[in-house]
Parts: sequence; C-alpha cells; structure tokens
Amino acid sequence: MRVLAVDLGGKRTGFAISDPQEKMALALPTLVDVTPVDVARVAEEQGAEQVIVGLPLNMDGTEGPAALRALEFIEDLKLHVDLPVLPWDERLSTVEGQARLREAGLDRKDRHRRADVAAAIVILESYLKRPR
Repeated sequence: MRVLAVDLGGKRTGFAISDPQEKMALALPTLVDVTPVDVARVAEEQGAEQVIVGLPLNMDGTEGPAALRALEFIEDLKLHVDLPVLPWDERLSTVEGQARLREAGLDRKDRHRRADVAAAIVILESYLKRPR
C-alpha cells in the first residue's frame, strides 16, 4: 500500500510517499501555502491509498495550537479524499530531519529549503516501522 506523509508547515509543506511494499520513504516536492485540495491532488497523483499527517504534539503529549490546526486540516482533508487520513505524532521529526541533512553535508540554506521534506520522510519512516 502506498502511504503519503504530509508535514504541514507554516509556509511550506513537505511530502513523502512510500513504495507499494511500505519499505522505503521517497521524497516528493515541497509545496507552498497548501490547502486540503492540494494534498488530495498529490495523494491522487501518487496513487496513495492512505494519508498520514504529522501531528505536532507538545513534548508532554498534549495538543497545542499547532496540533489543533493540524487536526482541523485533517478533518477538512477527509472531505476531499476517499482514503483513510490519520494523524501521526511528529514530535522531533524536524530535529531529526535537520540532523540528517547536516550529516549529508548540506549547507544552512539547503537544509532550510529541504527541512519540510526531511521531516515528512522521518514521519513516514516512523509510521512504516510501527507495530502492525
């Protein structure tokens, strides 16, 4: 099953898609000022069978303003796709994504430009590793 991961950002949104065997997370282009309709279009274009959206919980597991915005986005997205749409805990995904980009030798500008996609990959990888 192909799973689409979405890392909602304030301005840019990162995407990653799994291979059909759910073994790998592959980067997709970042989009700016994304709406639920845009995510629905990406899901359709990529042949996704499920969408997971990063849920930015507070470190103590509570839902702050960013998490509430993500949950509202998820509810809107469900109106535009006939697929399961699930929130997925994304705590520290941006930090891990940034670390991976640093390890890859990217400079600050490139890390900033690719941060949302790196976070989407981390989110998707954590989802793919979940106990079944």
